[in-house]
Amino acid sequence: MTQTLTARDREVLEAIITDYIQTAEPVGSRTVSKKYYIGLSPATIRNVMADLEEMGFLTQPHTSAGRVPTDRAFRFYVDSILAVRKLSLIDRDRIEIGLQEESKDINETMKRASSLLSLLSKQTGVVLAPRFGSNIFKHIEFIKLREKTILVIIVCKAGEVQNKLIESDENMSQDELDKYSRYLTEIMGGLSLVEARRKILEELKKEKVLFDKLMYRALELSQKALADEGEGDLYIEGKTNILQSPEFADLEKMRNLLQAFEEKTKIVRLLDKALFAHGIQIFIGAENEFSEMKDCSVIAAPYCRENFTLGTLGVIGPTRMDYSSIIPIVDYTARIVGKILENID
Repeated sequence: MTQTLTARDREVLEAIITDYIQTAEPVGSRTVSKKYYIGLSPATIRNVMADLEEMGFLTQPHTSAGRVPTDRAFRFYVDSILAVRKLSLIDRDRIEIGLQEESKDINETMKRASSLLSLLSKQTGVVLAPRFGSNIFKHIEFIKLREKTILVIIVCKAGEVQNKLIESDENMSQDELDKYSRYLTEIMGGLSLVEARRKILEELKKEKVLFDKLMYRALELSQKALADEGEGDLYIEGKTNILQSPEFADLEKMRNLLQAFEEKTKIVRLLDKALFAHGIQIFIGAENEFSEMKDCSVIAAPYCRENFTLGTLGVIGPTRMDYSSIIPIVDYTARIVGKILENID
């Protein structure tokens, strides 16, 4: 438990984690004593390290080797010790200028964001693009194709368009469909498609709708038109960066991680966990829930448009990555992506 750590325990643990982040090598008591000036003898440091190992904060890979921080140690470090660095003006400019260049095309913005995250963190950058359902609704149109087959055109504020064929339970005229379009555009305008789906369900439950044929038919059609479309696109850049870490010199670990990158579904599920969180979320080692990524950490943040969360982005790296410098990169990139999406009409 965290309350069992004394100030001395924390100091030694911080020194070990700092050194391990830099070197990827097990850390011995002499290293801590010589490099970190914490005023303790190697013998005292050895005793503290033994206590920390007993508490589950350190592990010893070989009998003669130094200690390595565990996932629990990194979690304590991130929650209780870490001092996050301020992002430099140079890096701020690189993010802003790099993303503004692609601001007219959402897909290019997402790709560029993942590339910048990778470049600045020297790890793997990931961006989960907005699902179509997170777009702000602007207009819906129903076009009769055959007796009961209708083409639905959904237009979003950002300019994205989705076409979908639906089957109606009864034959409707184009005049009727035009009335439904006008009615639904009025009640759904300004909502995200996810919110619009929720509103349609609420409207269908209202008693007055049952007595208004136009409203009822329109809402039923829109329910079919707004059926959930599944997950958004995932952009991954810099896969080779993480594979250059000593932790992934093991071929089996490398193969597992590459498989997770190729499958993408697991990474999408992981980023989804940060979708409705406030601010930065950090998943360390086994917290990722996927065995292929047990030697990785993920630093993720949601990006928003007009206070509505659209997607998430982040960095995947080894558990010993430099959290203090990568957290502000992820945070600032998420804010700039959100600003760019707010300016797309």
